[in-house]
Amino acid sequence: MAGSPSDPTVPVGSGGGEVPLQTFRQRLIAIGHLLSGNFGNAAIMLVSVAIAARALGPEIYGVMVLVLAYGRTVERVLRFESWQPLIRFAALEEGSGDRARLGRLYAFGLLLDVCTALIAALVAYLGAALLGPLFGLDEANIQLVAIYSVALCVNVTGVPTAALRMAGRFRLLAYSQLAANIVRIGLAMLCAQQDWGIAAFMIAWTGAQVCGSILFIGLGYSALRALGIPGPFSVRWSGLRSSFPGFLSFAWSTNLSMTMRTLTQEADALIVGALAGPAAASFYYLAKRIGKVAQQVGAQVQAVIYPDVARIWARGLREKFRATVLRTQAALAAVGIAGLLAAWVLGRWIIHLGPGASYDAAYPLLLTQLVAVVLTMHAAPSRSALLAMHRPGFVLAASTIGVVLFLGTCLLAIPVLGAIGANIAHIVLAAFMALVLDVAWLRWSRPQVQEEPAELAVAASR
Repeated sequence: MAGSPSDPTVPVGSGGGEVPLQTFRQRLIAIGHLLSGNFGNAAIMLVSVAIAARALGPEIYGVMVLVLAYGRTVERVLRFESWQPLIRFAALEEGSGDRARLGRLYAFGLLLDVCTALIAALVAYLGAALLGPLFGLDEANIQLVAIYSVALCVNVTGVPTAALRMAGRFRLLAYSQLAANIVRIGLAMLCAQQDWGIAAFMIAWTGAQVCGSILFIGLGYSALRALGIPGPFSVRWSGLRSSFPGFLSFAWSTNLSMTMRTLTQEADALIVGALAGPAAASFYYLAKRIGKVAQQVGAQVQAVIYPDVARIWARGLREKFRATVLRTQAALAAVGIAGLLAAWVLGRWIIHLGPGASYDAAYPLLLTQLVAVVLTMHAAPSRSALLAMHRPGFVLAASTIGVVLFLGTCLLAIPVLGAIGANIAHIVLAAFMALVLDVAWLRWSRPQVQEEPAELAVAASR
């Protein structure tokens, strides 16, 4: 199998040619495409959020926030992040030129995606009656969870994400969500104008997400065709696990790591709702939603550099590997600080213009959250580096400790300080992760540190 980091000239791609690595300038251009699309996407999403928040008011909108947070929490706990092992294993398999085998690899990922999407929808619906009251959702709100469960059924994102990233289609990856969010704005405006209430808004959110998921799946299949890889349904499905030893254990590890992140990125709104009520959850969610505009930078930078750093590491180019990650972190630091300053100047005005003055309490939460976002952005390239080095277990262990720190801070701070206690907990978590991940990847990427070959690393994880 190709892909040993001790072999600096691993042949990849069909016909034995080597897939060229991106230059730093090319990465910046790709990041620019992703950011332009995602900033536009986030801005459009904020419009629909503002319409719903203004129409429903803090208390009722807080209930909607809790329903969405509950559904997303269940989904992300149960869903495998199959794009991560797909990219890792595809980078190792590219050198063989065996397109049918790559098609089977993507079929393995699709099997995980579909099964976990259906399980998540079922568990979310059945568990709502039992878990809902813990987070401020009464029996009357269970129907709202049933509506949103429809969107969870079709949220198959792992294979399309991996295919688009490996094909370098970052522009499509960035703009693919715009259509769904434009639909959401139109439906939200109709709901607000007709004063249809929270159930109608939930139907609008669900319908828009279903449309976006179907479009994303289509784009992913198009990317596979462009790579010359047969579609998952045109290859043999038997013996997938034995054909790709280590794939499932890698997927389990990244799933557990995602579960840790879910407790801080989705379940945090549920914690605020449980400890401070739906209205506080609406203020907190709104601040996080605005802050997510900046946080998209870190997520999309990871989308760009992960396939490339996986290839660089597989070829044994350690100095290039370190330079790529360090330069990306420096660029992110500049962007993050600029975003924090912009929010300090314009944040209150944006809140008043959108959701309205009744959400003024979200402004200090926004500034506090953005401090955590800057640290999280810094850690994003470190996470990509460690995954490329086949260190998902370390990322999982660090995430577990970070979540314990986060939950402990939440339980201590929210009852005393209110919703802003959760934002402070995010700062504690982000600072810990940035420090630990940096120390780890810098140490393990030093030239004198001998890393086991990629094939042995995969085999050892079986």
